[in-house]
Amino acid sequence: MSKHLKLSIPSLENKIYFNYGGQGPLPKTSLDAMVESWNKIQELGPFTENVWPYISREIISTKQKLSDILGVSISNIALSENITSGMVLPMWGMRFDDNDELLISDCEHPGIVAAAREFCRRNNIELKIFPIQKIRNLNDKTFLDSIREYITINTKAFIISHVLWNFGFKIPLKKLYEELKRLKNDNYLLIDGAQSFGHIGIADEVKYSDLYAVTSHKWACGPEGLGAVYVSDRFLDFSDPTIIGWKSLKKEQGIYEPHQNILHKDARKFEIATSCTPLLAGLRESINLLEKDCSEEKKNAHICKLSNYLSEQLKQLKNIDLVLKNPLKNGIVSFDIQDLTYKKQEIVKELSKKRIFIRIVEDPDWFRVCIHQMTTLEEVDLLIKEIQELIM
Repeated sequence: MSKHLKLSIPSLENKIYFNYGGQGPLPKTSLDAMVESWNKIQELGPFTENVWPYISREIISTKQKLSDILGVSISNIALSENITSGMVLPMWGMRFDDNDELLISDCEHPGIVAAAREFCRRNNIELKIFPIQKIRNLNDKTFLDSIREYITINTKAFIISHVLWNFGFKIPLKKLYEELKRLKNDNYLLIDGAQSFGHIGIADEVKYSDLYAVTSHKWACGPEGLGAVYVSDRFLDFSDPTIIGWKSLKKEQGIYEPHQNILHKDARKFEIATSCTPLLAGLRESINLLEKDCSEEKKNAHICKLSNYLSEQLKQLKNIDLVLKNPLKNGIVSFDIQDLTYKKQEIVKELSKKRIFIRIVEDPDWFRVCIHQMTTLEEVDLLIKEIQELIM
């Protein structure tokens, strides 16, 4: 991997960073691209006839880049602020019948879980939990064997992450899709792509979902406050917007005009109103830098090599339990440390004093390390050395 890429990111100059799954560091050129965009808008005038073509080009070029990464049509992509709004607003527009159930895994982010619970409470729908955390020796086979016990003819929608934020396990999306369709065709698959976008290749898999939400600010190292969501054609017909704004509308209509078919037919019906245009330039620049740094094939090979190396080295240390067995298929390495004489958070704090940054996930309570394409072998070796010294 290119050292030039790391040198272009100011926050990586003085630290060893393993928290890309929480938030990725922003390259200097991405920040510059946003500032340039802000200046351009002010030069044109923030609300003039001259500015709208510029904003339109920014939106279209960003959606085109997202279209390439997600492997779907531009018309099926809506821009959002984050994963939560990208998933929850379309999800809350779903129409359920009597006896329909909403299924969600026990490895989802708290915001999505809370939204699902409230949705079911308000609509008197049963919420069922798929307990991934209880599956021993988690792999594709054990996952699929277990999910068959929870999918029924009443399962209307299933919410799950493509890469589990706490385990690092990558869901076999196509096979899951096939399991859902085995019982009936009118169920829906809603995917949280927080830990996949910018991390692993997803262009061949997004199409097996009905909703696939991504965010700029994690593995893609883009700005916070920007996300996107893929919405399948059939989901466009099945769900109505929770919030409607001027971006949702074919044209801005007055309250006394007819209200039939006022929404866009494509994914834009889930967009709301004014958003921050310069963020689009920042995301595109970050993606371009990562793509220029190395091919997707080389990135995957590099990440998997370092993840499995870290896993093997941790396995040799006393009282460390790995969450997943090798071989690991992405950059998330989760582990637990038994018989600590102090709180786990103290490990994180002590590492931070050495300018090494990892995190603890809350559910379950264990450590998570994120290996990025910019991570080096020397950084991994230093992490292993410091952990070993702390637990001796």
